[in-house]
Amino acid sequence: MGKKKIKTRRKRLLIIMLAVFLFLLLGFGIVFGLTANEMKKIFSRGEYPDHSLSAYYWYEDYSTDYPREQVQFQSGEVTLTGFIYGMENTDKLLVFAHGIGAGHENYLNTLLWFVDQGWRVFAYDATGSGYSEGSGTRGLSQSALDLDSALTFAEQDARLKNLPKVLLGHSWGAYAAAAVLNFDHDVKASVSIAGYADPVEMLSERAEDMMGHTAAVCVHPFMWLYHKAIFGKYAGLGAVDGINHANIPVLLVHGVDDDTVSFDRSSIIAHQSEITNPLLETCVIRGAYAGHSNIFNSDESNRYQDTIKKNAGIDRYPNGKLPDDVKREMVANANPETVNQVNEDLMQTIDMFYQRALESAAN
Repeated sequence: MGKKKIKTRRKRLLIIMLAVFLFLLLGFGIVFGLTANEMKKIFSRGEYPDHSLSAYYWYEDYSTDYPREQVQFQSGEVTLTGFIYGMENTDKLLVFAHGIGAGHENYLNTLLWFVDQGWRVFAYDATGSGYSEGSGTRGLSQSALDLDSALTFAEQDARLKNLPKVLLGHSWGAYAAAAVLNFDHDVKASVSIAGYADPVEMLSERAEDMMGHTAAVCVHPFMWLYHKAIFGKYAGLGAVDGINHANIPVLLVHGVDDDTVSFDRSSIIAHQSEITNPLLETCVIRGAYAGHSNIFNSDESNRYQDTIKKNAGIDRYPNGKLPDDVKREMVANANPETVNQVNEDLMQTIDMFYQRALESAAN
């Protein structure tokens, strides 16, 4: 009788343990499913805005003076669309990777500044962005994989393959401009503007900013698992590893007031002590305009944009987001020449960095 009781108790214990395991498994599945759903929303397509809502110039404003050639190439299962600007320039090539939620045309005033300095520029829209295919941008490692594909294309295309190549990237693309150096492309130099060092670390930082530290810690394993499921062996592709692996001149540019990729937390520049590449240079942006994107603009442009937004009553709206009708009126009355002024000092710093790198590589 005692043995029967022991067997019964063991059976009940096993049933309880199985029930607990199934409950935990179900809970894990639910949380992972919710995390995956949110990640897909976060990494949805990056579309170009209605041009009437932006005072920046688009290609239609430049097309007469700056003809371009359209190209297409594969990145995984997705076809990406790119453009070659400055075909008249035959000495050097700049390959550009844009930030997330946008496309390369968001940076046209900057890219065409380089065309004016004698660069041929190859820029493309990444997965799930602008003119390219893809239902979404997939995640924070995708930009490096797209840049790898873009460089592979450039190394095979007759218009591009014989030119010495340098990289320029911003944010999502800045991570790519460093992380892609883990692959063995013939790149002479790379400039990373406002880039993050590690995709998972960047995800964790954003989660903490949105949900608080405790909630972010709980969600972190699920974000990591989702990221790993999407990118597999490339999930751990790091910017610092790329910089160290390539051992070519790399310039890190970052604004101290960046509220998207924090200067002292997730940025590549915050991991500077881990970088062993002796050819590393840094450019820290300080002052009134040292944010994530405004560092591309001249001070005059930034002051002017602040003024027209203030005049449009931006302080009256939640999160400083102007309604479309108000924004459309503001844009219609704006001076686009002032809005589109680039940060000449920064551009010249980058151009001079490239020139030094090309001269060194030629010797």
